[in-house]
Amino acid sequence: FIIMSLWGVGGTMVIFLAGLQGVPAELYEAASIDGAGALHRFRQITLPMLTPVIFFNLLIGLIDSFQIFSSVFIMTNGGPQNQTLFYVLYLYWNGFKYFQMGYASALAWVLFVIIMLFTLLQFRMSKRWVYYETDIGV
Repeated sequence: FIIMSLWGVGGTMVIFLAGLQGVPAELYEAASIDGAGALHRFRQITLPMLTPVIFFNLLIGLIDSFQIFSSVFIMTNGGPQNQTLFYVLYLYWNGFKYFQMGYASALAWVLFVIIMLFTLLQFRMSKRWVYYETDIGV
């Protein structure tokens, strides 16, 4: 299961690399001239400038964690005695194995509402630590 989850790391790293390229080199140069070390530059420049990217990756990871399906379906299909029966697999079974489309649709709406609530909660909590360049002086 851990190896299956490592497949998504590549996309996350590409997003982090794009975020790192968005950090102005002038900030690092000015900090070096002022005598800042590598750890200080990371904590005072890189990390604050990457907070929107970190937030985006956390948000995508949260949404993906609620939608785990393919690895469980392929490897165990619910497992012995439903040990790996996740919500999305249960939704799939009700819709396409037991043909209870109305119930599966209701389950999908519940999943949507849960993901939306967690996303809104994460947006509210992130207002304290996510720095956007347009938020100067706010």
